Amino acid sequence: MDTEGIRAKILEAYRQGPEVVIELMVKLVAQLEGLAENVAALEAENAALRARLGANSSNSNKPPSSDPPGIKPHPKSQRKSTGRKAGGQPGHIGHTLRLVAQPDEIQVHAPSHCKGCGQSLEQVAALRRERRQVVDLPRVKVRVVEHQAETKCCPGCGVETRGEFPENVAAPAQYGPGIATMAVYLNQEQLLPLERTCEAMAELFGCPISEGSVESAAGACHEQLAEVEAAIKGQVEESSVVHFDETGLNVGGKTSWLHVASTPDLTFYAAHQKRGREALDEIGVLPGFEGTAVHDGWTSYWQYGDCQHALCNAHHLRELTFVEEQLGQGWAQELKALLLEIKQAVDAARDQGLAELAAETQWAFEARYDVLLDVGLKMNPPPEPTGKRGRPPRGKAGSLVDRLREHKGATLAFMEDLAIPFDNNQAERDIRMVKVKQKISGCFRTTTGADRFCRIRGYISTLRKQGIPILSALGQAMAGSPLMPSHT
Repeated sequence: MDTEGIRAKILEAYRQGPEVVIELMVKLVAQLEGLAENVAALEAENAALRARLGANSSNSNKPPSSDPPGIKPHPKSQRKSTGRKAGGQPGHIGHTLRLVAQPDEIQVHAPSHCKGCGQSLEQVAALRRERRQVVDLPRVKVRVVEHQAETKCCPGCGVETRGEFPENVAAPAQYGPGIATMAVYLNQEQLLPLERTCEAMAELFGCPISEGSVESAAGACHEQLAEVEAAIKGQVEESSVVHFDETGLNVGGKTSWLHVASTPDLTFYAAHQKRGREALDEIGVLPGFEGTAVHDGWTSYWQYGDCQHALCNAHHLRELTFVEEQLGQGWAQELKALLLEIKQAVDAARDQGLAELAAETQWAFEARYDVLLDVGLKMNPPPEPTGKRGRPPRGKAGSLVDRLREHKGATLAFMEDLAIPFDNNQAERDIRMVKVKQKISGCFRTTTGADRFCRIRGYISTLRKQGIPILSALGQAMAGSPLMPSHT
């Protein structure tokens, strides 16, 4: 309706009397309120969509692989400058190639004739020697050992007796433990797919091997490590601080989950079709755990009340970055700076050998934490009850404020106990190799393959954390006497 039409309608109502005018104005006000509600809803939807578009791996929990092509965010390190120059610091022990005292072979290069007069120098003693060494790999080739069992006839009674083959020589032709160990090492530690493992064995050692033989070797290693895995799991359960995390795992074309429970010197993996409480109960680390569980706040972890909880603040820093950059709320930047300031104070106290921060320092940090969350709550107040079932949506900023208020103790656990880390990076580092494996080798065809990988990879990760050579330890496992990792 144009302006003249609206004017005519108002005049007509005026001529009909006050009641008609009031009725018309009530309708107009109701329409305006409806339009205002629609505008507010559209603005909220637009803000939510813009926030979703602005979310990436640097300001949310989205993985880097989900970042759009060509819009990779620049990494924003939360570390403060130390003022030191880049590169090796004073006192750093470098690693360079040096001469060895006992070389495997010595080749002497002596001059045969004088370069001045041409006289022979064959019988002349050397005045001095200059040493240079070349470190290289010899041509590696498989070595075939034939075992022959002789049968002899007793001259006295005429009974024939055959010699016994060694216990581990059971077939007319078989691979030895060294080949099986190398196949498992390439496939499980270096994450080569089965086909490329076979190619590497053929080209490096002149030993063509089938994919089935590689799988058989992995299966044998898996069986030998059963007791070791149980020991690692038990040691993890007895630890005072344990990191927990989980990630999606493609098994047989379906989504499963790989769970990790780890410490700085132990790693335990387990694959399960579920992600939540059912899986954690069946895996069996958390149900009896009484230490501090460090995690990212996944709902299922909170259901275990016999342990203490500590949240990953690396996740909080990313979420605070999102609230600061995408929603323009300054309290988030200040809280992020405060968390990093507390971390710096904790690190300094730990370096000085202190058992804890001073009580007044902790109180001051907590007071600042509470003030900033009060500001965040005022900027993101709880919505009015709608009468509908379920919790009304809070948005990213409101949900973050609620979590940081409700789980203040778990967020600041690293400040109260210096043995608790600031973040859950330990679990994320341990779980990263599983994602690398899927990118290099693809998914697991069967649950058996996933279970084998979890047990062998957990053993390898534990060995690496404890500084034990991987290849030789795998060789001992294939020989039936695996190393039992220590626990500190």
